[in-house]
Amino acid sequence: MASTDVGSREVTVTVLAAGSLRLALTRAARDFELRHPGTRFALVFGAAGLLRERIASGEHADVFASANLAHPAWLSRHRRFGPTTAFARNALCALVRPGLAVARETLVRTLLDPAITVGTSTPGADPSGDYAFELFERLERSGAAPVGSAALLAAKARQLTGGPDAPKPPGGRNVYGVLVASGEADVFLTYCTNARIALAEQPGLQAVEIDEHFNVSAAYGLAVCHGAPPMAQRFADDLCAGTGQAALRDAGFLPP
Repeated sequence: MASTDVGSREVTVTVLAAGSLRLALTRAARDFELRHPGTRFALVFGAAGLLRERIASGEHADVFASANLAHPAWLSRHRRFGPTTAFARNALCALVRPGLAVARETLVRTLLDPAITVGTSTPGADPSGDYAFELFERLERSGAAPVGSAALLAAKARQLTGGPDAPKPPGGRNVYGVLVASGEADVFLTYCTNARIALAEQPGLQAVEIDEHFNVSAAYGLAVCHGAPPMAQRFADDLCAGTGQAALRDAGFLPP
């Protein structure tokens, strides 16, 4: 990585970020490059938990942007990263296969139906999976689902994405849309931003909102490595409270 003082030679900022941020951060980085000639970005996307492990094992990152606050906070405590700052929020939606009649009011019953295959990401490796399993707990605690439902849903959930060996979709297409359209899951619990992209690629799919009384709000956080180029901190600041917020809003993210 070539990193120099601002205004001299080209500087490259390496950003490791949650896969759900791909669209927004790619645009934000492109816009930042246009406003700051000489700045270039190396963007790496993946499951945030796996990225944190890679950084902990020595992989370089100037900025780490996660779909939760816990992973960057761990790096802040243990791996020469500055404080964690929340910069966006997301929510879970249900991505549903064509032909399956599901509405917001009937979603819980559909999830509990033994004939319905439920897909999630992988807890631990990917915050999306953690949030989905938290949703199972909330359904039971809120009384929206009977006692024992959390364990039942956790047992039946197919952890199809986010793990170290999870297959990648062909041609860079949205993995959630591909999995649901191909029948790997009847219902996939993913971020609403992911569902939005999937619907654009697979118009026959459905996105069903989850009742706000038990839905999970996903808080996104970032941290900057100590010793990173000054432009890394400027980019982080831009995402938290600058023009980078426009790219996040356009991709469907909510304010932090």
